[in-house]
Amino acid sequence: MVYTVQEVRALTPIRNSVEKLAERPDLDLRDVFLCHAWDDRKGVAKELHDLLESKGVSVWFSEKDVGLGVPLLRAIDKGLAKSRVGLVLVTPALLSRLQTEGIADKELSVLLSGERLIPIVHGTTYEALREVSPLLGSRSGLSTAEEPIEDVVTKLAELVTI
Repeated sequence: MVYTVQEVRALTPIRNSVEKLAERPDLDLRDVFLCHAWDDRKGVAKELHDLLESKGVSVWFSEKDVGLGVPLLRAIDKGLAKSRVGLVLVTPALLSRLQTEGIADKELSVLLSGERLIPIVHGTTYEALREVSPLLGSRSGLSTAEEPIEDVVTKLAELVTI
């Protein structure tokens, strides 16, 4: 996989942080926490989850990690605490949800407080993202408009599987 100079610069701090967490065998870590809009859970979010797992990436994904009767916010809190990297799947549905300050907004608030956050823009643009979340829009990430989702997943897998 070929990375641009900008991608290498943007991903180096994340990789350093991931490597530090990998040195902690006491934690039951997932490689990534997948933040997504509820409306995307059976579509592109599931596709991204499945592709990542096919590359050996362990993914915290609400659709499989929150059991029946389990308090959703507490399960998400634990998932965030035990994930090396946060992926935010930015879609038109997510942009709409962020404006209503729902669960995705709470996940994003936690993810923005750290340095291990990668936006994945799908079906929208960074310009639209910056209108809703200037902080998230300022983060370097990947876009499925620029490269196929399979290539995005390959880059993510190379970054997080240590």
